[in-house]
Amino acid sequence: MARNSYFSNLLSQVFEPQRPTRARRDARSIIEQSRALLQAQGETAILRLAESILATYAELDQDGRRAFFEFLNTELDVDADLVAHTAQAYAADPSPANLEALLNVSEPTRQSLFRRLNIAEGATADLVAMRRDLLSELRAMPELAKTDLDLVHLFTSWFNRGFLVLRRVDWSTPADLLEKIIAYEAVHEINDWDDLRRRTQPADRRCYAYFHPRMPEDPLIFVEIALSRDVPASIQSVLSETREPADPDTLDTAVFYSISNCQPGLQGISFGESLIKRVVADLSDELPGLKTFVTLSPIPGFRKWLEREGQTDHVETPEDVAELAAFYLGRAKRPDGRPIDPVARFHLSNGAQIFNVLADADTSENGQRQSFGAMVNYRYQSGQLENNIDAFATNAKIAMSRRVQNMQKQGGTHLDRKRIAS
Repeated sequence: MARNSYFSNLLSQVFEPQRPTRARRDARSIIEQSRALLQAQGETAILRLAESILATYAELDQDGRRAFFEFLNTELDVDADLVAHTAQAYAADPSPANLEALLNVSEPTRQSLFRRLNIAEGATADLVAMRRDLLSELRAMPELAKTDLDLVHLFTSWFNRGFLVLRRVDWSTPADLLEKIIAYEAVHEINDWDDLRRRTQPADRRCYAYFHPRMPEDPLIFVEIALSRDVPASIQSVLSETREPADPDTLDTAVFYSISNCQPGLQGISFGESLIKRVVADLSDELPGLKTFVTLSPIPGFRKWLEREGQTDHVETPEDVAELAAFYLGRAKRPDGRPIDPVARFHLSNGAQIFNVLADADTSENGQRQSFGAMVNYRYQSGQLENNIDAFATNAKIAMSRRVQNMQKQGGTHLDRKRIAS
């Protein structure tokens, strides 16, 4: 009991909302404040400037943000000549002191600025939002990719798996967090509170989210799960308003039917692989009767690909759709040999197998627009994950069930092979 109480108290402290501090605003421009922050000595001075800079940034218009990004990108870049000189010194004498000097000059000064900003209360979320703004400018200002690389470098460390906390989200979760789940759902829209209740309250439905201790009230990513007997044939059956909940102890299959990233500013920072593996482990411990772990995933690029190749006239029956979708998943590839479908790349790189392709599995308008209603099951099978990961990473080899292999062959017979890259 004492141990449980200790961990409960620890978690409550980690997730207790922090009281916002009111920044004392500095009258100088954000660029002048940033120069001062880099030179500041003492924790109090650094904290005061960090708070003021973040408060100032929050009020900038687009022109102001662009000017600030240009300052980060140019004035706070590495000194290439100094790096070359220091590298030569290290090559001549690879001593620890020369290595330290090389490491110091090789890091852009803007990384030091970001680290100093991050000591302010709520700064991690502010910097994630700042990167969201930066990403929106990359098309017009591609040179800003240098600054983006630095933020990705820092976020990869700050949002390391070891810092993340997994929490179950259910109907008893505070309403403000449930509202965020509704807003962030990116795969199957949550229509209203009743819809959310059907996804979180029954014992055979689960939702898990990753949180960071510096962003305890805002999920990073979440997954919705249906526990069932066998693999469901459609998302309609999973989300049906009239279905009867079942006793989880009598079920054998866990279906991951929606994974939503919540923070645009963390684009490119991968949480999904860790989340799926962690949830599989937790569910296996809680419910030993679960033997099958699969997804019910969209095929977002299938219809556009078929239209681009001028092959939509081959879509006549649901069976045609499934076979053509299987061909697309296994044979439509990028120059590096990996599937062009982003969902396929994600699951295959995590060791999953393409287990089945389902026609008429998503009859929604979005499902028809993306894939003529087709969906795919990716299976996560213990004992095969590592081999699948290695094969996909080294040779872009796709793990695929015999059923899907046969569907892929049939799909190929429908197509004008001269027009489809295989």
